[in-house]
Amino acid sequence: MRHVIALDVGGTGMKAALVGVDGELLHRTRRSTGRERGPDSVVESILAFAAELRAHGERHFGEPAAAAGVAVPGIVDTDRGIAAYAANLGWRDVPLRDLLSERLHGVPVALGHDVRTGGLAEGRIGAGRGADRFLFIPLGTGIAGAIGIDGRVEAGAHGFAGEIGHIVVRPGGAPCPCGQRGCLERFASAAAVSEAWARVSSDPEADAADCAKAVESGDPRALVVWQDAVDALADGLVTALTLLDPRTLIIGGGLAEAGETLFTPLRTAVERRVTFQKLPSIVPAALGDSAGCLGAGLLAWDLLATTSEVSAR
Repeated sequence: MRHVIALDVGGTGMKAALVGVDGELLHRTRRSTGRERGPDSVVESILAFAAELRAHGERHFGEPAAAAGVAVPGIVDTDRGIAAYAANLGWRDVPLRDLLSERLHGVPVALGHDVRTGGLAEGRIGAGRGADRFLFIPLGTGIAGAIGIDGRVEAGAHGFAGEIGHIVVRPGGAPCPCGQRGCLERFASAAAVSEAWARVSSDPEADAADCAKAVESGDPRALVVWQDAVDALADGLVTALTLLDPRTLIIGGGLAEAGETLFTPLRTAVERRVTFQKLPSIVPAALGDSAGCLGAGLLAWDLLATTSEVSAR
């Protein structure tokens, strides 16, 4: 059975699948990255995991994987197949595509940025299915974005497209690790809401999910924290939709798990801010933490299709 390897590498764990021609997940598994042992160990963990997946496919489906798709965090040079930088994993300029292809006996490998890869899946087979233009924004520890155009995701001239978390929404506000002050992710990420609610509630263990529950119970302190985050997010989103004019805004990540506690005030806040802009649909992501893995599978199949087209010319 023809299939590809799909691998989604996170800061602490890796999710993987063998994906069939029709997108069916034939096999799913997880591993630790082993980042506590250093960046070289992380790379070896990825290579060994991919080799295990290849062997599993050969044993169970009669042939090894035809290609592999890998999504990684940080700065990614997709054209050269290099994982340029990832703070959480400690690596710089890792030629991951070539290393993986060598370990996988020469099969083609596609390397992608984790958020853009997840956005590719959400756009094609998830919440953005059928939308010719979409913007996928996961609200997690930070905030990034994926700009979807006609079934593909735009990386930008230098691989930085979609970094909506570093739009300045509160000039002179809280410092951001990127070097600016007042970035969106310092006010509207799940981490930012957790930090704000822990401070206001005087509970150092409190997080964004706790804040959402307190909002639902009518706690006035939580309502203030939550609305501050919603307003900051709406400011960032209106800037994005003014530039990009998406048909659909897909919101994912930990904060989106609050459901309508987030989406109802967010839709209102965005609608209140638009003037000439067309209001897009604002919808929750559909694929959850499977998006990156599913997107990696799509990268692999796309690579095979491109390779076949080139060979046929």
